[in-house]
Amino acid sequence: MTSLKDKAKFAHVVGRMDPDSRLVGARRLPGGVSAEVTLIEVERPDGEIEEMVLRRHGPVDLQQNPNVAEDEYRLLEITGRSGLVTPKPRFLDQKCDIFPTAYVVLEYLVGETEFEPVDVIDYVSQMARHLTYIHEIDCVQQDLTFLRDQTVLYAQKFESGPGHRDGSTREEKTRAALEAVWPLQSNNIPVLLHGDYWPGNVLWENGKLAGIIDWEDAQFGEPLADLANARLELLWAFGEDAMDSFTDAYKSVSTIEFTNLPYWDLCTSLRHTFDIAEFASNQEEADRMSRQHDWYVDLALEAVGSTSC
Repeated sequence: MTSLKDKAKFAHVVGRMDPDSRLVGARRLPGGVSAEVTLIEVERPDGEIEEMVLRRHGPVDLQQNPNVAEDEYRLLEITGRSGLVTPKPRFLDQKCDIFPTAYVVLEYLVGETEFEPVDVIDYVSQMARHLTYIHEIDCVQQDLTFLRDQTVLYAQKFESGPGHRDGSTREEKTRAALEAVWPLQSNNIPVLLHGDYWPGNVLWENGKLAGIIDWEDAQFGEPLADLANARLELLWAFGEDAMDSFTDAYKSVSTIEFTNLPYWDLCTSLRHTFDIAEFASNQEEADRMSRQHDWYVDLALEAVGSTSC
């Protein structure tokens, strides 16, 4: 429920966007992890009601990128011009006098996340096709240099070392395999990366992929990183066959080189080592996800020539 104090703030936002419009209603949307997301209903001077989404990024996002609100706004202008199914940016406020941090207001996309698709193969095929659309954006023409450079981010990670270790032999072999080849020589030109491409950030309507949301983790770098992250997420969501079908579908419509995919699978495995229990709904699901994570790591280690755990 939105408090009267918050409603007054949202009304102030609407007035700043357009003094002739007014706030009709506001409600918190579920599912936001890294950002607080509120649906605001705005009445235009002609009486038309428009729904928009106000996003306030959380401390984790702000710590890794203090300019995350501005960057997301600029990026969504670019993705919209490029024909991607992303929300149109409506307003950016960096004054920090209504809320303590900058925020963005975006178009509200009609659609819902889908974790029980009728046709899993069609579902993952559409996801793969839209991921190639992201990676095909002309980075030179669109100038994505304001995004964080993935190469720099990974160099910092390897230089500083992990903030946590789980102490397993599997993790130690993963780190050893990556450190032996890092910095990894890429055979692909850097592209726009969504940074967190998974079923929770994809909207569907009538069986069609209708929107790609939550771009706060966007980077500029190796396309295999996005592919690897989606592979693990789809393994968790729908199983091995879905992961393989997604990978095959992406390969069938992409022109990139895939030799280093196992290394990026290993990078992805480290990224998700510590959040399994947090995102699982119960212990049984956490155990199942842990087993799948181990299988995913073993497959990648075998592919790069390491001894399976």
